[in-house]
Amino acid sequence: MDTDIVKLSTDWAKAEVFSGKMVGLFSALTIFTAIGFWYLGKTAMAKAFVWPLLVAGFFLFAVGAGLFFANRPRVARFEKAYRQNPGAFVQQEIQRTAESQKQLTLVFRILPLIIIIAALIILLLPDFHHWRAIGITVIATAAFLMVVDSNTDSRNIIYHSQLSLSHLRA
Repeated sequence: MDTDIVKLSTDWAKAEVFSGKMVGLFSALTIFTAIGFWYLGKTAMAKAFVWPLLVAGFFLFAVGAGLFFANRPRVARFEKAYRQNPGAFVQQEIQRTAESQKQLTLVFRILPLIIIIAALIILLLPDFHHWRAIGITVIATAAFLMVVDSNTDSRNIIYHSQLSLSHLRA
């Protein structure tokens, strides 16, 4: 059972590191798209996308880096922490995943509201290229974050329940 908990925990952390890499990849794509619009864009609409895409790209880069650098060290620390005190490790992870679940619930309330507000901006300001570009970029960014966080949420629920079951058996 010892190796099962450590493997479960390290697999979870590795999946979070992978999510960080995917967010980083999407951020690079977003930044390159902004550069493409800046360099090749001929219309006012294309030019209007440059700054919103750059801001979104660097924001996503920060999110991806946060995921990567927060979870990469956990892979190595999990085995050490478990060996020092298995019960405390499992309890700490149960508490952490419960808190993450609360945060993810909040995220799935806020991101759809942000999308709605951005859609309203597009609808209410159709002749303003910059506002339309901002609205579209915000929708794309929020939708992408919801895709990533949907997977994080699913992994978190499974990880939390497996930890809780192992804690009950102990």
